[in-house]
Amino acid sequence: MRRTAAFATLALAGALAPEARAARPMVTDDARIVDPKACQVESWVRRNRDSTEMWALPACNPTGQFELTFGGARIEEHGENAFTDNVVQAKTILKPLESNGWGVGLAVGAARHLKRESANGWPGDAYFYVPVSVSFADDAWVVHVNAGAVNRRDLGQTLVTWGLGNEIRLRDDLYFIPEIFRSERGRPFYQVGFRYWVVKDRLQIDATYGNRAVSDTAQRWFSIGLRVLSPPFLP
Repeated sequence: MRRTAAFATLALAGALAPEARAARPMVTDDARIVDPKACQVESWVRRNRDSTEMWALPACNPTGQFELTFGGARIEEHGENAFTDNVVQAKTILKPLESNGWGVGLAVGAARHLKRESANGWPGDAYFYVPVSVSFADDAWVVHVNAGAVNRRDLGQTLVTWGLGNEIRLRDDLYFIPEIFRSERGRPFYQVGFRYWVVKDRLQIDATYGNRAVSDTAQRWFSIGLRVLSPPFLP
């Protein structure tokens, strides 16, 4: 399950089409991956001003070393409903995150935007990012920093992407998630939301509000998500 994202995902994602994601609902990614031999599915509905996005991003860690994600989005806009985005990504951890310590990873992937007028086929927009996470107060506050780049094939340009996010534990099963990130040209985006564990480490729901910084309501969005994690089961 991979959340961000969207960050490079947004970035990678034009405006939130995950090319980099941390666990839902964040776009800024974390220095963690799914447990070895386990899988997860992140799914969410995002309501924009003039469209509704429905995302699903299954991910597995078959070797214990790499989290592999493949998924996409279906968008309803102006009365039409069609698949619009595909994302494929591999992520590994270079230094595991420890309580009151820090961790770092590396993610690479590609995002294909089917409704684009040009450069809408594979290999899509290639991207990479480095997620760094720092834990404070026994994981009551975890800060995530991302830095990366995405090759926008339709623009013929490589854009720098970044993100700064926070996980703030309000109680054992409830987290406040504020973040700011830049995934495309122009002002950065921000997002705030809550993450709630219905079943600890297995079933999670979330809700967010986001917009472009110093903007009116034209680019705002609301989202509701569901994240399901499995126990190890792969051979």
